[in-house]
Amino acid sequence: MTAGPARTTRPGTASADSPVTRLLTRLTSRVTDRLLGTALAVAACDPPAALHASSPVRMLVVAVAVAAWWAAPMVDARPVLTSTRWRVVAARRRTTLLPAAAIVVASFTGPPFWLVVCFAALLLAYLLVTDPWSAGVTAPAGYPRAVPALTAAAATAVVLFVAQAPVAGTSWARLPASLAVAATMVCLWLALRARRRPPG
Repeated sequence: MTAGPARTTRPGTASADSPVTRLLTRLTSRVTDRLLGTALAVAACDPPAALHASSPVRMLVVAVAVAAWWAAPMVDARPVLTSTRWRVVAARRRTTLLPAAAIVVASFTGPPFWLVVCFAALLLAYLLVTDPWSAGVTAPAGYPRAVPALTAAAATAVVLFVAQAPVAGTSWARLPASLAVAATMVCLWLALRARRRPPG
C-alpha cells in the first residue's frame, strides 16, 4: 500500500482549498450583482451630501458599501428552508433585504430628484438581475424574460410620476396615499400568486 503524492504549496501562498482562497473567490464572484447592489446602497445614502458630511458619516457610507458588496449576489438555489435561525434566513433572503433596506435609507436621506431617478433605475436593474424566477438557473424553462423587465420598468415610471404629484399639502392627501398602499398590496398578492402557480 503506497501513499498518494503529498500536496505541496509554495511558502507564502494559499492553497486552492484554503479559507482565504475560498473567501476571495466568493467575494469576487457575480461582479454584476455586486456592482449594482453596491451602487444601489451608496445611492440611497445620498453620496453628494455624504461627501460634505462628518467623518463618521462617510465611514458609515463605506461600511454600507462593504456590506452591500457582500450581500448583493443572488441566491440561485431552490427555496428550501434549511434552518429557522434568523442569521440563516437573513443570509438566504439578503437579495430582498438589501433593496428593502436601501429604500428605507433613501426615504430618510431625502436625495434630490435626479438621484431618485438613478436610484430607481439601479433598483430596477438589481431586482431583475438577482430575480431567480426570471434570471436564475432555477427559472422555469421558456419563461418570457422580457415581460418582467418591461412590466417592472413601466411600474417604476408610474411610481416616479405619481410620487411627484403635488398633493402632500392638501386636505385629501390621505386618499391617494391609501389607494397607493392598496394597489401595492394587490400587486404583491398577484406576484406571490403567480409564483405559486407558474405558467404551464
